[in-house]
Amino acid sequence: MKMTFRWYGETDTIPLQYIRQIPNMSGVVTAVYDEPVGEVWGIEKIERLKSLCEAEALEMEVIESVPVHEDIKLGRPTRDRYIANYAETIRNLGKCGVKCICYNFMPVFDWLRTNLHTEAADGSNSLSYTHEELMKLDPKNLHLPGWDESYKTDELNELLEAYSGMTHEQLFENLVYFLKGIMPACDETGINMAIHPDDPPWDMFGLPRIITGADSYDKFFSAVPNRHNGVTFCTGSLGAGRDNNLVEMAEKYADRIFFAHIRQLKFKGELDFTEAGHLTKSGNLDIYGVVKALVKGGFDGYVRPDHGRNIWGEDGKPGYGLYDRALGAAYLNGLFEAVENELK
Repeated sequence: MKMTFRWYGETDTIPLQYIRQIPNMSGVVTAVYDEPVGEVWGIEKIERLKSLCEAEALEMEVIESVPVHEDIKLGRPTRDRYIANYAETIRNLGKCGVKCICYNFMPVFDWLRTNLHTEAADGSNSLSYTHEELMKLDPKNLHLPGWDESYKTDELNELLEAYSGMTHEQLFENLVYFLKGIMPACDETGINMAIHPDDPPWDMFGLPRIITGADSYDKFFSAVPNRHNGVTFCTGSLGAGRDNNLVEMAEKYADRIFFAHIRQLKFKGELDFTEAGHLTKSGNLDIYGVVKALVKGGFDGYVRPDHGRNIWGEDGKPGYGLYDRALGAAYLNGLFEAVENELK
């Protein structure tokens, strides 16, 4: 297991020097953020990021994310050009020592929350989701926390209209087409592709969600059996689906889990949840059980503490402050060390 930490590049308010000081931190998970979606990432930009990381004795072996262009998800005729560009980006990343790419195939929105600063009894605050609140929103005039600056209203409506009538099977076929187009580049470079589950794992605003649990994983691996085709095991995204048995899934798919996002949820209703501190007793997800299952299954990938709370007066990027994620990393380090020694 390699412990990593999400870093949003040179504009991140958290300096690499601070990340380096977290015990057992092997490297950061980052990306090229100033390249338009669908364009090739140039070697120079990738190498600059890598040099910044290495100057602080941190590896840059995981990229999160190389975004997938909507034309690929929609299956438009232009997708072949964007797939070719994606494959070229994979090759450039491989030349710079990258070993894993986290990505998603969620239409339009790659995560949805209804509140970015839900206050807890202890005064901390975190991301939360209330389904009824989301359903009250006007799909033609959407204003979503964290997304209001991502799309202009007309642009968003055009995109939602483009997906009108898109079935789960059609979206899945477009995913398979994409993966088959980039697997040769993965074979050349040795880079593993790790798809992130849908967050949360149910349909939204008529948009299909296709990576939601064990059945979809089985279908996914059957359609593209190449060993470079794997998953990012996000306990929070999968855990929001109450039918998902995270412990069983962690062990079953351990050898195809290249990256693990580990975070905690506290259920507030059938679909509602608030994100909480990483400890098992802080929420409803068995974080200890997941770690033990990963180790039993032979997991040997990358881990990062996922969404943290804002604590100790920090007003950080929602879900991505320093303090609570550092505590999460320390907790996960302890779990992995204990479980690995226990199972020797």
